[in-house]
Amino acid sequence: MSKNLQVTIDKDSGFCFGVVYAIDMAEEILEEEGQLYCLGDIVHNDEEVARLKAKGLQIISHEDLPGLQNAKVLIRAHGEAPETYRTALENNITLIDASCPVVLKLQNRIKTSHDNKEKILIFGKHGHAEVIGLKGQTNDEALVFQDIAELDDVELPQSFTLYSQTTKSVDKFYAIKEELINRGHEVKANDTICRQVSNRYEDLLHFAQAYDRIVFVSGKKSSNGKVLYDVCKSANPNSYFVSDVSELDAAVFQSNESVGICGATSTPMWLMKDVKASIEAL
Repeated sequence: MSKNLQVTIDKDSGFCFGVVYAIDMAEEILEEEGQLYCLGDIVHNDEEVARLKAKGLQIISHEDLPGLQNAKVLIRAHGEAPETYRTALENNITLIDASCPVVLKLQNRIKTSHDNKEKILIFGKHGHAEVIGLKGQTNDEALVFQDIAELDDVELPQSFTLYSQTTKSVDKFYAIKEELINRGHEVKANDTICRQVSNRYEDLLHFAQAYDRIVFVSGKKSSNGKVLYDVCKSANPNSYFVSDVSELDAAVFQSNESVGICGATSTPMWLMKDVKASIEAL
């Protein structure tokens, strides 16, 4: 018997403009040439990566790059460190640069700070592609931390400039700034968080409260997916994280419930529609 679930997709969820730009660029080249290299996963979503691989996208690592010659390589929205551009130049590699404009602007600001001999701290996820690119602007001298507790035993300079990965929580960034000032540091804080991401927090709060259950669709590698899922969970305890249709648990849904579906800035709309169709079929 059908559970008669009322399912709605959040109209504001799905790809941010930086990801749309990168994927559009990749699809255009794949349509013309049938093959394109991409430095790292084009987006933190395995299903979307698989879809583009089927069209001819080949994911390569930074270790693979020096071994390529006379090739076309896409730089994804996360941006890259200066070293990548140097390697490309040496190997006659054509870079298709789909770096997000928000990330590029941040890279330039960090480089200017570094050139001005400022000490730099970056609030961001260790090893994240965007953060590696940001740190690269400082000759890898910037200190990266993803939680303020990491700084407890670190001897920090008296004054420094604080930046953030573009997809971090605004509230957490300002809480970190205040805490560092309270510890006696002179902090020049640059709020470089993408508003297209941060504005989703409030929208998601309202969305999550409006339904009996929330299904949040995101790749497990997505930093912003973790942040946005926590927003949903805080607003609606009946929130569930899934990466694809196979992770849906039919047992959690009760008859005649309303279900809201939302996702990260790296979640494709087609995947949320697949999840919607699967839930409606229960």
